[in-house]
Amino acid sequence: MSRILVITNTVWRELLRRKDVYVLLIMLAALLYALLSVNIFGLGTTPRYIMDLGLLMAWLFILIMTVNVSCRQLPDEERKGTIYPLLAKPITRGELLLGKWMGSWSVVSCATAVFYLLVAVVVKAYGGSFEWHILAQGWVVHVAGLAAIAAMGTAFSTRLTYGAAASMSYVAVGSSLLMLPRVPEMLVAAGGARATSLLAMYYLLPHFELFDMRLRIVHERGTIPWISFIIVLAYGIVLTTLFLFVSWLAYRRKRFERGAML
Repeated sequence: MSRILVITNTVWRELLRRKDVYVLLIMLAALLYALLSVNIFGLGTTPRYIMDLGLLMAWLFILIMTVNVSCRQLPDEERKGTIYPLLAKPITRGELLLGKWMGSWSVVSCATAVFYLLVAVVVKAYGGSFEWHILAQGWVVHVAGLAAIAAMGTAFSTRLTYGAAASMSYVAVGSSLLMLPRVPEMLVAAGGARATSLLAMYYLLPHFELFDMRLRIVHERGTIPWISFIIVLAYGIVLTTLFLFVSWLAYRRKRFERGAML
């Protein structure tokens, strides 16, 4: 475990050195300010409008950050050649993968908490308020989804370049968030091979939309029942474990060639 934590610590130090978190925080603050200035349909100063846009932007920024951070860890080590001295140390490839994933996930989880807090402060400044227990539950569910997305990015990066792994991750997450919720509706009018392909897509692709509680937070619909909450967390753990297992299978016997990731 200590060797995994050492790898996690190096991921934190590298990300802080690159100042990714600070840049995203400044972007969120700048975009919030710009959107509040637009005042579409006279709703610019409505707390619920601000909350909706703020959480949407927080989701987008964190998604971009999660994919970029998790997908570049292994390709960067190979491109720079630092993978050779790293693996020469008494550390297994499984520990390296777990350390990289844990570092990526813990960084984006902390950044998510900061982003949620920033949105809450802005909403409070305009006279609105959050149901804090709903917001806390939404953050926990969001973080569970990020664990699975970071594990998926790590899995893709074991065999692909950074750009290819990030593209695959964006396609998978985008399909899950935008298409999968509409599949039951599309099945009503579909038949034959199209219906079969829709069903296959629905059951095979990961359902990242289950980790999105923004509507419940914005419209104050209350927390989700505890049994549903536990099932969603369990689903996140299963997805994360599955992606990390696939990562280990793909990486345990990988042969490295200098310049392959350039």
